[in-house]
Amino acid sequence: MYVLEKSKDFNFFKKFDYLLFLAVIILSIVGAFVVSSAVNPMNNGKRIIIVHVGAIIVGIVVSIIISLIDYKDYRTLGIFFYITTGLLVYVLFAGTGDQLGSRSWIDLGFITFQPADLAKITYILLASVFLERIYDDQKNKKANIFKFLIYSAIPIGLIILQKDFGTALVFIFIFFVLVFICGIAYKYLVIMATAFLLSTPFVWFFLLNDNRRKRILVFLNPELDPLDAGYNVIRSKLAIGSGQIYGKGLYKGIQTQNQSVPVSESDFIFSVVGEELGFIGAIIVIVLICIILMRCLYIARKSRDSYGMFVASGIAAMWAFHSMENIGMSVGVLPVTGIPLPFVSAGGSYMVTCYVAVGIVLSISMRRKKEIFNSSD
Repeated sequence: MYVLEKSKDFNFFKKFDYLLFLAVIILSIVGAFVVSSAVNPMNNGKRIIIVHVGAIIVGIVVSIIISLIDYKDYRTLGIFFYITTGLLVYVLFAGTGDQLGSRSWIDLGFITFQPADLAKITYILLASVFLERIYDDQKNKKANIFKFLIYSAIPIGLIILQKDFGTALVFIFIFFVLVFICGIAYKYLVIMATAFLLSTPFVWFFLLNDNRRKRILVFLNPELDPLDAGYNVIRSKLAIGSGQIYGKGLYKGIQTQNQSVPVSESDFIFSVVGEELGFIGAIIVIVLICIILMRCLYIARKSRDSYGMFVASGIAAMWAFHSMENIGMSVGVLPVTGIPLPFVSAGGSYMVTCYVAVGIVLSISMRRKKEIFNSSD
């Protein structure tokens, strides 16, 4: 039998991925300043920024601890998938929501958190197990594809029942990215795409309420309802445009400090970046996000096994969709879904979850080099 011989000279500081970690820290610091400006005129602004900064500190510690654990051990943590699935079921009956009718939050009194955020990571970890088998084991390929599809449908279906369609789209995007990387036959993609298209009328008439349908129509024409559904996007674009090249400066944004852009500390945080830091600040944020994503893809390509490749790719896909959607809805090129910007938007549980993902990617990066295998009885 073969056993893995650990390198005796493994050096944490030498193996640590400083480029990825530094990019995340810089983006988090920029985000903390932007959030502090966004919440400055709010009555509970001090509490929000304290929670936000505290979450960053906790997240940094958690990510370093997780990076010390060999990512291969996460293959055996499928139980967490079932725990998060149970929480997704729980919020259907006892969760809190928003004015659009979604029920996706658990309120513990001192803190609220969204189980779907943690479910994204547990889904990636479990899906990567099946994809590794599909990628490496051709004998049971069809059986593993079936399992992969079933385990993918569970969280997506539960989140759709919560009427949190923005988060459901994150899962769907991760799913298709992983399928593309795995090289699963396109006939399966055609079947799934056809099923999705056929279900569109059902979703439109039976799952979407009037407010959500209005959001989609207003996306096509924000001026259709400028005082209600289109208000956020119009104000966000106005704020970003007013920032011009250099921005108006932190705590000096007209739209931001007058609270003209709703949910500017989270959903529309990029409008604060655009108005107060200007085009240059917006480019810096986008470049930092691109560095993080490119580094994740590099780590995925250099991973010592297919499991690490799928996990790193899935996490990159998660952050990529969040970034594209948040920035896209802020500038009016994508529908408003309430998706936060990674490492920038306010939110304690979401920030910690992002750093958990960072720790996993760091673990994969630190163990990129092929290990030595010895034969033993």
